[in-house]
Amino acid sequence: MLANMACSLIEHKRINTTLAKAKALRKYVEPLITKSKDDTTHNRRVVFSYLKDKKASSTLFRDVAPKISDRPGGYTRIIKLNNRLGDNAEMAMIELVDFNELLTKDQVKKKKTRRRGGKKTASTAPVSSPVPIEDAEIIETEEVEVIDENKEEASEDTANEAKGEKKKDTLDEKDDESSEKDKNKD
Repeated sequence: MLANMACSLIEHKRINTTLAKAKALRKYVEPLITKSKDDTTHNRRVVFSYLKDKKASSTLFRDVAPKISDRPGGYTRIIKLNNRLGDNAEMAMIELVDFNELLTKDQVKKKKTRRRGGKKTASTAPVSSPVPIEDAEIIETEEVEVIDENKEEASEDTANEAKGEKKKDTLDEKDDESSEKDKNKD
């Protein structure tokens, strides 16, 4: 049964079956796909002994193997579907990952990563520059000013000086009030 399902999966690239059969088929077919990466006479005979179908084994080595050659495993994807109407069995769709045109046409080839990278120096570290946001909406347009950094520092200095003057004014006013109270007491 697994050999027939594996032949159907290789031929059609996707089949619907029960969830238990899909999980069993994954364990059966993934080692065969791994063997198909290395196209030798021995591997062809081993795969043929499992599949028992010359057309399926030749399709595996000719069509499937080149597409999955850079993938380090996980060649199949199981997607759960609704339960079957007659006996309420859990259904699933099993497919070959690299043959789903809907998902693979939008993806860009990713750079292979290693678990352990070399040490990065400060000169090779990427410097992020601010990117303007083009899709943002302006909610309020009142009192919008563009301030340069130099002007901003100057405005902060003037703001600090203004605060200092205000403090001096309030201290002078308090001194004046206290001196007037002293005069009134006399």
